[in-house]
Amino acid sequence: MHPTTDNRPALLLAMGPGVDERLLTADHHARLTRLAHTEPGLVAHDLTAPGPRVAAALAEAEILFTCWGATPLTAEVLDRAPRLRAVVHAAGSVKHHITDACWERGLRVTSAAAANALPVAEYTLAAILLAGKRVLRSAQRYAELRTDHAWLEESTTWGNYRRTIGIVGASRIGRRVVELLRPFDVEILLYDPYVTTPPPGVELVGLDDLCARSTVVSVHAPQLPSTYRMIGPAQLAAMPDGTTLINTARGSLVDEAALLPHLVTGRLHAILDVTDPELPPADSPLYTLPNVLLTPHVAGSLGNELHRMADQALEEVARYGRGEPFAEEVRASDLQRSA
Repeated sequence: MHPTTDNRPALLLAMGPGVDERLLTADHHARLTRLAHTEPGLVAHDLTAPGPRVAAALAEAEILFTCWGATPLTAEVLDRAPRLRAVVHAAGSVKHHITDACWERGLRVTSAAAANALPVAEYTLAAILLAGKRVLRSAQRYAELRTDHAWLEESTTWGNYRRTIGIVGASRIGRRVVELLRPFDVEILLYDPYVTTPPPGVELVGLDDLCARSTVVSVHAPQLPSTYRMIGPAQLAAMPDGTTLINTARGSLVDEAALLPHLVTGRLHAILDVTDPELPPADSPLYTLPNVLLTPHVAGSLGNELHRMADQALEEVARYGRGEPFAEEVRASDLQRSA
C-alpha cells in the first residue's frame, strides 16, 4: 500500500496578540488543519525579529494568514519567507501590511473586505432609518417631558417615505448600502468620480448637488489624498437644514472643524462612527451634543461578526489549495482607489 501524497500548503498565522482568539473558533482551527500544514497554537505577532519557532515556520510558509495587527511585509521580512506565495487577510484593508515588496515578489493577496463590508452597511442602513424617524431627538424629548405630548404635531417633518439619501462613494460598502435600501421608498443619489453607469434606480450626481438635495448624506469613500476633507465647508453649507451626515468611512474625509458649528447650532445632525482624530479630545462637543450620535468605530466587524471574515478567508485558503483563483483577489492597482 503506497502512502498518499499530502499537498496541503504550509501556512502561518500572523496577526496581533489575542486577535486569533477572537477571530477563529475551534471549528475554524479544525478546518484550517484540514486545509493546510500549520503548527497548532503558533501565531506570529512579530515577523521583524521572530523567535526560533516562528522563524522556522515562516521559512516554510507558502501562505500567511493575517488579520489586524499583522507585521508589515517588508523586503527584509519577505527574505525570511522564500517559499511564500500568498497572503490571505481575514479582515478588510491590506494597506497596513502589504508593501511594494509584496507585489515585486509576485505574491497573491486576498482579503475579507467583502465580509467586513456587510456589518458596516447594516449599521448604515439602521442609521439612515433611525435618522429619518428622528429617533435620537424623540428619545431625548421623551426623557425630558415624561408626559403626554403632541408628537404628531412635532413630527411633521419626520419619516422615511420618499426621503432622498445621498451615498458618497460606490465602494463595497456604498454599493451594499444601495442594495439594502432597495426595499424602501427612498430616492438614492450617488457620487463617485469613477462611476459612469450607476446601479438601476440610482441617480449619479456631483458631490455638491448630492449634498444640496439629500436629507441624509452617508460617506463611504476610501481614505486617499484626493478624498481628504472632501466633505468641507461648501458641501456642509449646501446641506438643507435638518440633514443628517453619517460617516462610517474615515474621519479624515469630513472637515470636522467646519462641521462643528452646524452641529452646535442644531442646523445639521450627525451619526459618526469615525472621527479625526479617531479618539476625539475629552472636551469635544461631539460627546454631548443632542443631535450627534457618536460611536467608537463599531460599525465594522466585531464580536461574532469576525467569524464571517474567518469563514471567507478559509474559503480562499481552500481555493488556493485546489489551484483555483481567489474569489476576492486584491491587486496593486486596486489600492489606488480603495481603503
